[in-house]
Amino acid sequence: MDTLQLAIDNLTSPPVLAFILGLLATAVGGDLRLPEPVYQFLSVYLLLGIGIKGGVALSEAPAGDVVIPIIVTLALGVVIPVLAFLTLRWMTRLGPVDRGALAAHYGSTSLVTFTAATVFLTSAGIAYEGYVTTLLAVLEVPAIIVGLMLAGRHAARAASWGESLQEILTGRSVLLLVGGLALGFATGTAGYAKVEPFFGGLFTGVLTLFLLEMGVIAAKRLRDLPQAGPGLVVFAVAFPIFSGTLGIVAGLAAGLSTGGAAILGVLTASASYIAAPAAVRLALPAANPGYYLTASLGITFPFNLIIGIPLYLAIAQALGG
Repeated sequence: MDTLQLAIDNLTSPPVLAFILGLLATAVGGDLRLPEPVYQFLSVYLLLGIGIKGGVALSEAPAGDVVIPIIVTLALGVVIPVLAFLTLRWMTRLGPVDRGALAAHYGSTSLVTFTAATVFLTSAGIAYEGYVTTLLAVLEVPAIIVGLMLAGRHAARAASWGESLQEILTGRSVLLLVGGLALGFATGTAGYAKVEPFFGGLFTGVLTLFLLEMGVIAAKRLRDLPQAGPGLVVFAVAFPIFSGTLGIVAGLAAGLSTGGAAILGVLTASASYIAAPAAVRLALPAANPGYYLTASLGITFPFNLIIGIPLYLAIAQALGG
């Protein structure tokens, strides 16, 4: 299947179309927001389901196959926020606090982009390592810490490092993801078979509903685009392509398959809009949410969802031979 066909398949998949529907409906003044309890349920379902499936795959993977990808992912979690911080200094006029906040977002990762990528690869019949969910969990936290450290040298901190770290580690996304990994690892394939109709058969449908809501939220962030400035807009598109390619190269070097490297590329290209904003609000109250939320959720997330995922797969296929 060629790259153009993969891109068309991604663009016309139910989850992506639901996201576009949310964008368009909000743009014309419609209201498709889901009730808050429903949104919270969908979030918990996705986080726990991804964690459980990743834990099952991890329990079946030889330890030697997992160690090097985890080490490489940890290194990426340190390097990428530093590169983002330095790139923003060159591309924008933002101060160090705002650059550190953005570095935390772009070094960390987006669960929903990851989920959409796995559904896309599965639909395209492209295999990838099941334990990539472990890499998602590994990449979630270090980059946020590095971003906060880069900004913390220049900021009057509202919270101690201990409080900030606790906010990150006890946040819902990290607890459900890591807890799901542990649950899946402990229960194995036999245990997962009992819940597979719920966490497997319904997964794409739940993701479709969730992305409808995310389209509404992203459309509202786009209204802040003039505040972000042209440099930040360019960064929000160009930097993910760079960091995604870096992740793909690192993944292939670590021994991942073409599909696995593409997933790692998606992880490094995406920007957090769940865990990172919560930590930044606590640790860096002086940072402007209009910058980091507009860039990560209003620009990078739609770009990756619609264009980036097939692009990173094409890059992985080209580099992986």
